[in-house]
Amino acid sequence: MAFPSRGKGRDLAQTVGKVMMNKWLFSFVVLVLVGCSSTQTAGLTVESEYQRILYGDKVLASELEVKDISTAEVNDHTRGVVRVKNKTASDQHIQYRFYWYDQQGLDVNARTGPWRQAIIRGMDEMSLSEVAVAPNAVHFRVQIRELNQ
Repeated sequence: MAFPSRGKGRDLAQTVGKVMMNKWLFSFVVLVLVGCSSTQTAGLTVESEYQRILYGDKVLASELEVKDISTAEVNDHTRGVVRVKNKTASDQHIQYRFYWYDQQGLDVNARTGPWRQAIIRGMDEMSLSEVAVAPNAVHFRVQIRELNQ
């Protein structure tokens, strides 16, 4: 059974409503895609457990080289050390932050530590280190990014 048209004004209102709904839906999808495509906060991520380095910033990766990743025991706590070399002649102003994990790979920090600042002089090496607060921390991950001045 076909329903008679309720008038052109009602049809126009429904069409406008559909167009507005589609615009909102399109805007939402664009926002989700932009959020998912945002860059990492770190230029480099160094994982101690697998001795793995993840490069999220190609420029920083071309300027810094991770020379060594190690851990040591200090008063029943784990100390993480990452030795980094500046491959350029200019100073590199960076920030870095450690994350600590237990033997099962679970995060042991109740809060994320602050970003620390460092300056690696041209063609020089520097050790970035931290002692874990939690005694059950055995692995670490450190993120390194350029300091935006």
